[in-house]
Amino acid sequence: MSAESTESEVVILDDGVPTAARVYDVMLDGKDHYEIDRQVANASLEVMPELKEIAAHNRAILHRVVTHLAAEEGVTQFLDLGSGLPTARNTHEVAQEANPDAKVVYVDIDPIVLAHGRALLQDNDNTRVITADLRNPREVLDHPEVNAMIDFSKPVCVMLVGILHHLLDEEDPAGIVRTLRDAVAPGSYFFITNFTRLSDSPESAQLEEVLLSQLGTGRVRTPAELAAYFEGMELLPPGIVPLPLWRPDTIVTDATTIGVRFMTGGVARKN
Repeated sequence: MSAESTESEVVILDDGVPTAARVYDVMLDGKDHYEIDRQVANASLEVMPELKEIAAHNRAILHRVVTHLAAEEGVTQFLDLGSGLPTARNTHEVAQEANPDAKVVYVDIDPIVLAHGRALLQDNDNTRVITADLRNPREVLDHPEVNAMIDFSKPVCVMLVGILHHLLDEEDPAGIVRTLRDAVAPGSYFFITNFTRLSDSPESAQLEEVLLSQLGTGRVRTPAELAAYFEGMELLPPGIVPLPLWRPDTIVTDATTIGVRFMTGGVARKN
């Protein structure tokens, strides 16, 4: 973000309630979390020890997708929704490495993301970070900081990386995606990753129980539910696949493990 911000809210950091952003930070071996977040992470790891590996796969596909879109598809605008806390090789670093003119807006509901993002991005004029609630997509689309950076009359990559599974069914994640899809220009891309229910893995259902009880969010969805997010758009090859199998830059020696299969994702183009 630029050194000046139009946002005037006071950032209040509450360490008494766990958040998805900070639990994810634990999984990535970050430092920006509290004991309550570690408790949720540890309870989740007891059910599915592969979660740290899965978090690393989620980060790795972000790097591959953003590099491809910025370098090969000419995308210069990225809206990273539910971005989480800054960590190694963030979206703006990857995009601007491929194209120095790329613009990135990070959006998260957790105010600690805003506090850390402002400090990290104060000298980057092509990046913003805002606090907004994805459950109200118009709040995001109409936000003055978003519109100062993103031109919605031109293609944009809408990133929903590891966030839709933190929306409950009654919050209509598919409807949120449709609202975002209808708001962006033809030629825009949607990049989505999500926890996937594995029919041969009771751990996936058990993890959902832990997340719902301790974090309040964490729906593990079927492949058909994930496919619905891309309705009306053209999927890029290889389609919706386990994260390490989306255009890997190294050989995947075993694609049968829970660590490989539990998160699924894809990229689609709005025509």
